[in-house]
Amino acid sequence: MSNPVREYFQSRIGSDLGDFTPPFSRWLNGKLLEVADKHVTMEFTVREDMANPVQMMHGGVHAAIIDEMTGMMVASLGLPHLYVSIGLTVDFVSKAKIGETIIARASLDKQGMTVMNTSCEIRNLDGQLLSRGTCNLVNTSKERVYSK
Repeated sequence: MSNPVREYFQSRIGSDLGDFTPPFSRWLNGKLLEVADKHVTMEFTVREDMANPVQMMHGGVHAAIIDEMTGMMVASLGLPHLYVSIGLTVDFVSKAKIGETIIARASLDKQGMTVMNTSCEIRNLDGQLLSRGTCNLVNTSKERVYSK
């Protein structure tokens, strides 16, 4: 069965999401590393405009990356309807400094008819866990459109 979303994501491996990137996703400016069955991996560089007053990545940016990644992972399943987040929980474990490259990996934990349970971990290049989150997404019953 054809999966145009996954095919598009896979065509963008090693780069950003291209023309179909929403403005907030462009601001996060991630680079796709892997799109596979039930998981998506991206890398991000912590920029000054992502930092809190102590020059570490702001907790809201951790949460935004986790939300973005879990949404992308569900989209990559190629289901006919759009899903949106209905709950997001984040644990902040360690810090990420300005200029540091981080890796986020989102996975599908459970696929229901209405709700998807997902998780995401953010790590530094040494593999140290920086944050982890879970996100539940609900089926909106709105058909997915594959063009702008």
